[in-house]
Amino acid sequence: MFEKQENIFKDRKDAGEQLGKFLEAKYKNQNPLIIGIPRGGVEVAYYVAKQLNAELSLVISKKLPLPAQKEYGIGAIAEEDSVYIGPSAKGLISDKLIDEIIKEQKEEVIRRINKYRHGKPLPAMEGRVVILVDDGIATGVTLVPIVELCIRRKAAKVVIAAPVSGSRFDENLYKADEIEIIVKPYSFYAVGQVYEKFGDFDDDDLLELLAQAEQEQRLRL
Repeated sequence: MFEKQENIFKDRKDAGEQLGKFLEAKYKNQNPLIIGIPRGGVEVAYYVAKQLNAELSLVISKKLPLPAQKEYGIGAIAEEDSVYIGPSAKGLISDKLIDEIIKEQKEEVIRRINKYRHGKPLPAMEGRVVILVDDGIATGVTLVPIVELCIRRKAAKVVIAAPVSGSRFDENLYKADEIEIIVKPYSFYAVGQVYEKFGDFDDDDLLELLAQAEQEQRLRL
């Protein structure tokens, strides 16, 4: 683990290449499925997949925002109706309002599946090592329903991997078999603090990268 706390990674490409090397000895020979978390996590995952010569896909997860305070998440929803409601939601808002928030975000999840994967189903996970890659972990809430989805799909092992995280995140992430983090800054305040360049990675960038990954995968077969 790096001791330097800032500007460890030039950008998400550099972070992905470093993370791929970090994971290589342990996972390359296990034919892992690399799952990127849109949007920025998919760019990191792309370079991890290249390093491990592995299949790349993505899973959609959306934070469930508190209506009066959109930046505050009460949980998250992922594909296949995988929902996580955090303990902070209890007593904060009604079950009816929670259901309305879930319904709204579920529609956005479906929209993104259609846009990013063109409606294609998730790859088979049963019996496989599945590595969930994001560009960093703050609270980790959006990863929780994805971990639970992978477990339900009978993945042999669920691994969370990221270039950076704080020392504390949602305890439900420990349902994963492994959590692989390159650096945990002592004074963690934001994922972007360890990147020299941490700009937007928009839909066009994502779709272009996925098309490139698909073409490269066809050439490997």
